[in-house]
Amino acid sequence: MAEEAVKEAEKKTDAPVEADTAAPAEQTEAEAAKPAPKKKRKARRSVSEGQIHVLATFNNTIITVTDNKGNTLATASAGASGFRGSKKGTAYAAQVAAEKAISTARQNYGLSKADVFVKGVGMGRDAAVRTLINQKITIDNVKDVTGIPHGGVRPRRPKRN
Repeated sequence: MAEEAVKEAEKKTDAPVEADTAAPAEQTEAEAAKPAPKKKRKARRSVSEGQIHVLATFNNTIITVTDNKGNTLATASAGASGFRGSKKGTAYAAQVAAEKAISTARQNYGLSKADVFVKGVGMGRDAAVRTLINQKITIDNVKDVTGIPHGGVRPRRPKRN
């Protein structure tokens, strides 16, 4: 009785396959021998020259590394480097952020030469530029692009007594 149950189970698993859906045995063996198609790896972009933008505010310092067209390659900030609160605005935090941004750009894109654009009046301004000069990247020029107020804000209305 047990033998009959086994034979019936085998019959159920060996169900006939339709001819339209089945492929010839030669193709399936060839496909099995072929390795699965690998995803094409994105070509690594090499950017030897670029720009470094330093935004130094009183509360934070943000370093952005771009190519010459302005497309962002790497970015780092004092806050993203682990500093919190009033420590984000310090010169040391700006130094750490600049090192992080430059090392990322150098490893991923091979950056070797850059122009520096500094904006803002924070404490991290000079520290970030000094750090960039000490790294193994050739700095062509440093330009200050801090906005200059002209005309100022709208004055208060005169008091009525």
